[in-house]
Amino acid sequence: MLSRTIARVASIVGRSGEAGLLSSSSRLSVALNSTQAAESSNGSTEKFELKDVKGLRLSGDAYFNLVRERTVKEGEDDFQLKVPLPAFEPLLKEYDTLIEEGKDYKDRYTRALAETENVRRRGMKQVEDTKVFAVQGFCKDLLEVADILDLAVGSVTEDQLKAASPEMKILFDGVKMTKTVLMKTFAKHGLRPSNPIGEQFDPNLHEAVFQVPKEQAKHSVGHVEHVMKIGYILKERPVRAAQVGVVKE
Repeated sequence: MLSRTIARVASIVGRSGEAGLLSSSSRLSVALNSTQAAESSNGSTEKFELKDVKGLRLSGDAYFNLVRERTVKEGEDDFQLKVPLPAFEPLLKEYDTLIEEGKDYKDRYTRALAETENVRRRGMKQVEDTKVFAVQGFCKDLLEVADILDLAVGSVTEDQLKAASPEMKILFDGVKMTKTVLMKTFAKHGLRPSNPIGEQFDPNLHEAVFQVPKEQAKHSVGHVEHVMKIGYILKERPVRAAQVGVVKE
């Protein structure tokens, strides 16, 4: 297509020069208008795309061959004889370079976007962890209070409670209610007690204070037989290990 256009322009410009009737600029304008009119009347104008049917960009060589196939007809001169190949080569090389640079920049952008998203997610997780475990230190300070309340409630037997005066019963009920409210507050913030009696000993959750001979134990070897002080767990994270006695061989 391009070769025929150039040939027509050259022919028209040549004829106009022989006639000597028009200036150079006028001859070129007439040649272009005549060529466009001829192509329009013949309906031979073709549209060239830099992408294939799948929407993928063509390489420089692929585009060059596409133009050659559509332009050079059977029996005509080769395309590169009408449009010099050296004039096309810089364009094709630059085009291929730009495609490779575009791929590189796209790859870098994708990687940077993924890394930014990972940083954002890690930041959000750290913020959430900070919110969840911000009360950890305060909870540890209150565990001693919970231990004292446990001792106070557990030190009174049923017989002693029955024989106690009404005032003592009211005091006991007040201490027991205080313990209940404190445990509800712990549960509200994700802190729960861990009483591991009968469980397999876990050094991450339990602190072995003493050992119990298996002849004197109700549980298997390596299991918790006694609990001296219960442990506490905050959102699946141990806050305090339970102090236990473990069955030995």
